[in-house]
Amino acid sequence: MTDHILIERPEAHPGVIVIRMNRLDKKNAITRDMYGQMALALAEADADDAIRAVVLSGGPGCFSSGNDLADFIQIAAAEGEAKNVIAFLHELARFTKPLLSAVDGIAIGVGVTMHMHCDLTFASTRTVFKTPFTDLAVVPEAGSSLLGPRIMGYQRAFAMLVMGEGFSAEEAREAGLIWKVLPEDEVEGAALAAASRLAAKPRDSLMISRRLLKGDVDALRDHMDEEMKHFLAQLRSKEAAGVYAGFFAKKG
Repeated sequence: MTDHILIERPEAHPGVIVIRMNRLDKKNAITRDMYGQMALALAEADADDAIRAVVLSGGPGCFSSGNDLADFIQIAAAEGEAKNVIAFLHELARFTKPLLSAVDGIAIGVGVTMHMHCDLTFASTRTVFKTPFTDLAVVPEAGSSLLGPRIMGYQRAFAMLVMGEGFSAEEAREAGLIWKVLPEDEVEGAALAAASRLAAKPRDSLMISRRLLKGDVDALRDHMDEEMKHFLAQLRSKEAAGVYAGFFAKKG
């Protein structure tokens, strides 16, 4: 277990849990252990009839800076090291209950793409969404190369996922990536209020409606696996090695 992932049950919002990334000293950079804990939390929430909705959140000024690069580079060293990452992505794809997110400040890489699986995302006015996949010599992940064009249209998705263009919160809202833009001190409260509204609705009707909107889960998971195959191959490539050597040299 890690205290970098917190599971909260707000008393004012029965039936709702918050899965919170809590590694603010590292800008909520996600490690393999954090992926494993989030995968487990989603699986347990999906199986628990008392939980009716889930909110993904970070901290003030930072949702997530994406993958912890030092930790993630270790994935390239051995087969099977990506299992927690894959488990989390599969749980996002198969999750059957309302999934919401509250985003304030930094949202990078998977800190962006996980919102493509959310039913409603609330972001603060100071949030910036950016996916520097090709700059890091890897490829889009979390099903984003399939979901991104569906949500935003091809050219906006290309600008974000391939060119690495940053989107302001308002640009992300206009693109359909998120639902609402609010002042930073209102974001999480709005997400929790929406989760409570959904939690109070007739369960079967809600879940069937959500499933109809989401479409073919198996096709999405297959696409995720195809992305991950290319992602891991790139992560282990000479091209990526050169990029990361330069990155860590500058950091050191």
